[in-house]
Amino acid sequence: MAEVEPISTYVDFGEREFLVADERGYDYLLYKMAEEFLFTSEGRILDNRLKLNKVVRELQYSKSGVTVKTEDGFVYEANYVILSVSIGVLQSDLLAFNPTLPRWKLDAIEKCDVMVYTKIFLKFPYKFWPSGPDKEFFIYAHERRGYYTFWQHMENAYPGSNMLVVTLTNEESKRVEAQADEETLREAMAVLRDMFGPNIPNAIDILVPRWWNNRFQRGSYSNYPIISNHKLFHNIKAPVGRIFFTGEHTSERFNGYVHGGYLAGIDTSKALLEEMRKEKESQTLLLEPLLASLTMSKPETVSNIHKCDIPTQLYLSGKLGVPEAIL
Repeated sequence: MAEVEPISTYVDFGEREFLVADERGYDYLLYKMAEEFLFTSEGRILDNRLKLNKVVRELQYSKSGVTVKTEDGFVYEANYVILSVSIGVLQSDLLAFNPTLPRWKLDAIEKCDVMVYTKIFLKFPYKFWPSGPDKEFFIYAHERRGYYTFWQHMENAYPGSNMLVVTLTNEESKRVEAQADEETLREAMAVLRDMFGPNIPNAIDILVPRWWNNRFQRGSYSNYPIISNHKLFHNIKAPVGRIFFTGEHTSERFNGYVHGGYLAGIDTSKALLEEMRKEKESQTLLLEPLLASLTMSKPETVSNIHKCDIPTQLYLSGKLGVPEAIL
């Protein structure tokens, strides 16, 4: 609501908004995408390359690779790592880097704010608020800033749902996350009765997301400061050694949005593939002169050979070796 310039999402994708409540859940989209590259059966992922419920606590990185240590004591080794944790997790102490990230990287991470955005859903036995094509939102004026201010009903999107949604942000979100749902329900009902009178029914159910207190999220999305520049985006996105960073906070145009995370993931993957291609070429250039010198020590066996064809597996593994080279 306070964006000075047109929201980039509207500019690129249009201003129409859609509410989706598919009973299969949001992760259904992820599973459909995963089917393109993982082994699945009847909608279930059976690919043992995907390790679920592994809490990464430490990344050790060097010029030769990355070692990943998880909370349950397992250790994984990789040539490269793509890290897609949120900016809130990067600012927390969940994940340790060894060696510590360089100062320019830490400064960029610290400068990016984390937005906490909480949509609280209330279910009622019947509808008591005004509704219609031209009625969807109402605002509560209170002396305390952000106290159950912004309300929306679901009747236009889902007639008969009898649901209200109230949006809290930042400090109010953190306060509500720290208390019991029963207390939040009591506060919300007091606000509604202040607006609609004492005879409205009690809500029969409540849903309070806790993005801030979840150690794997630590906030809802990134919120870059008003005064920022391209260098800040570049430093947050830039790889450190063999660790590549991605996520909605690395999208300069669509940070804060789901499609920002999706598109950033594509960009980061392409950047990593390009880095792997360069590494492959550099190792090939190193290997060919070495093989040539070895070959020329036996002139009688290689009289007319000028170029070596090196098996792909020799340099994809990241290790230099020549025993199986084809001369």
